Amino acid sequence: MTRRAALALAASAVLPAGAAAQTVAPPPTPASTDEPIAVPEGYVQVWGDEFDKPGLPDPAKWRYDTSRNKDGWWNNELQYYAAGRTENSRVEGGMLTIEARRERPEGAADHGGQDYTSAKLFTRGVADWTYGFIEVRAKLACGKGSWPAIWMLGIDESADWPGLGEIDIMEHVGQTPGTVHGSVHTKAYNHVIKTQKTAQRVVPDACTAFHNYQLDWNADRILIGVDGKAFMRFDNDKKDDHDTWPFASPQYLILNVAVGGWGADEGIDAATFPARMTIDYVRVWQKPKG
Repeated sequence: MTRRAALALAASAVLPAGAAAQTVAPPPTPASTDEPIAVPEGYVQVWGDEFDKPGLPDPAKWRYDTSRNKDGWWNNELQYYAAGRTENSRVEGGMLTIEARRERPEGAADHGGQDYTSAKLFTRGVADWTYGFIEVRAKLACGKGSWPAIWMLGIDESADWPGLGEIDIMEHVGQTPGTVHGSVHTKAYNHVIKTQKTAQRVVPDACTAFHNYQLDWNADRILIGVDGKAFMRFDNDKKDDHDTWPFASPQYLILNVAVGGWGADEGIDAATFPARMTIDYVRVWQKPKG
């Protein structure tokens, strides 16, 4: 079985909540656009984190996903996701840092043999949204082997991946510094069956400067962009088909820095680590109800 086939098989298996696969290879189905993206007129901010309280991430807003540490994470990822460990996730100087490190968490009861540690934060069980505008201002991790991501998953536990729906607001593969990817995954459109909808934008200083990674999601379409310019668009076909549009249901937000997987197609450079994604803020706006 080829590596690509093995990854496809793993991704098509039933995934536990919060453990769905991200992109594993540059997929072939473009969904490019070039249009403005901004908070829609009349929307109000309904959630956010300005990261102004030093220490661990605010437990009222973030939880840790450690569900696959013992068994290993999807996509041939090599990291152990730590919970409550400031070496891997911390708030300082008004910013959140998620740091991947080259080290073995030998004393951890759920250690699955990984040689790297990192953190995966999510809002599942704390906050979720159906439609809205989401903006994450971040400076990305870089270097071969790193795979930072800002993404969303549906909360419906009865639906397997990719049927529950996934929105990738930003993925960055360390071996191609400065190229950010925006994608959606559904049962009808996903990388396993080579129909995934995706697009890319070159942000040359993504690893050295902060940029605004943005999602504008409504009942008609999804726009993904950077700094006020959308580069990916996915339209609702209005067929009332959950396989093509599972995005009429709540989704939660995920922030993580993975190691390996898609990020290691060209190997891992030890000099990459520690690899840090730094986040200035997360903000969510929605149209007022009523």
